[in-house]
Amino acid sequence: MTPAEFSSEKMAEVAQHLRERQEPFAFATIVRTAGATAAKPGAKALLSADGTILQGWLGGGCTRGAVKRAALQAFKDGAPQLVSVTPEDLLAKKGVTAGDQMDGTIFARNGCPSRGTVDIFIEPCLPTAQLLVLGTSPVAQAIRTLAPQFHWSVTSSPSDPTSHQQQFIVVATQGQGDFDALKSAIACDPFYLAFVGSRRKYATLAEKLANAGIEQSQIGRVRTPAGLDIGAVTPEEIALSILAQLVQESRAALKQNND
Repeated sequence: MTPAEFSSEKMAEVAQHLRERQEPFAFATIVRTAGATAAKPGAKALLSADGTILQGWLGGGCTRGAVKRAALQAFKDGAPQLVSVTPEDLLAKKGVTAGDQMDGTIFARNGCPSRGTVDIFIEPCLPTAQLLVLGTSPVAQAIRTLAPQFHWSVTSSPSDPTSHQQQFIVVATQGQGDFDALKSAIACDPFYLAFVGSRRKYATLAEKLANAGIEQSQIGRVRTPAGLDIGAVTPEEIALSILAQLVQESRAALKQNND
């Protein structure tokens, strides 16, 4: 086994471990070099949530700071980054300075004596959003069946998501412990919370929640009825409408971060 093959195998093991722990990481790959550089195209590294290299190699210290900054930006935006570590005189010829972005490339200064250029593509791997589905109703069961196909991490009991993991909650108890489920869901303070039921039914529950000391601002955050209005009738159709709304909300949040 060659060193490259061993590194790839070990890298895959570490990546799988981070996935299982729902921790963000990124792959960094050198896609182009010019001039004298220690690492060549195809060199890879696995980066942790703070941009530290866990496995692999990208050359000397010339690229490390730029890679770390780009990785942190990739985690924040949820989108890949292309960073070009370039000598200062070549940056001037391009009419850019360190930190500028042009044509999808972020430029960084290479201050090493080698004076080479290294272009590095950074691909973030973020934890899947946590979807907590409360209830055993047909709608709840349909959501649990469909959601994994859209890359949601589904759970049935309240638990703390990781620091990089958004939490979405759907209360689909449908008459079986609605009040207690809503109360526990609100206490989780999720990114998104929806109730499967009519507005009239939720209005009655909202009054009980207020009497129990829940703040109106928290009560008002609950989406009801859950899901987009697609004329859904069957449990599967209702589940589909809810998942459509979940995708809409998560994509909107990602776009807002990128803007």
